[in-house]
Amino acid sequence: MSKVKRFQIFLLTLLIAVFFVYLPHSQAVVDLYWAAMPPYNTLWPLWSPILSPINPLTDLPTPIVGNLRPSTVLPIQPGLTWDPNLEYPWLLYNTPFGMAYYDPYTGVNTWPPRYLRDNFLGLPLPINLKPFNQFWLLTPTATSWINPIVPIANNAYIAAYPSYAVAYEILQGGTLANYPIFAALLNPPPPLQSLLTPASLLGLEILLP
Repeated sequence: MSKVKRFQIFLLTLLIAVFFVYLPHSQAVVDLYWAAMPPYNTLWPLWSPILSPINPLTDLPTPIVGNLRPSTVLPIQPGLTWDPNLEYPWLLYNTPFGMAYYDPYTGVNTWPPRYLRDNFLGLPLPINLKPFNQFWLLTPTATSWINPIVPIANNAYIAAYPSYAVAYEILQGGTLANYPIFAALLNPPPPLQSLLTPASLLGLEILLP
């Protein structure tokens, strides 16, 4: 066998080995930062210890919710999700209508944004993540954005929440005092202290039970 043939075989073997080593490594790196969340394919932060705690069975960060639908109830808030076509993510909150999100430009809105829903049927229009297949290049949200924006979003949510309650009451056709069953569906606005801080989202603050 000629030296050229031996070199070609060696090179091919090396490329195959690199492929099989690199592929699982790339997936492991992907799992460190973001995960696609159904049904809209917005990304959920695996880098936030409180939003994606370590699963003791897999030893991997695992989102605290399995989907982000209007009916999803967040066990802690704000959640955080990102359309990688945009510069920064949205912060997610619970409301009597279902989930809402905070956008720095438009304030608090019901989830999801209109462009993620079909205009006629209201069905999800998932984000095409193909341009972002190299998820390891999508780094965690900058601390310099989280630190100022999260308190503003929390305050905007607290300010907007009573308006949700009033609108819900009107839709029911009476006062909450006359309809205790409806009152039971409406949680009072949570105190600001119950919302996550920038430090807790970033894993820099230990939350006491």
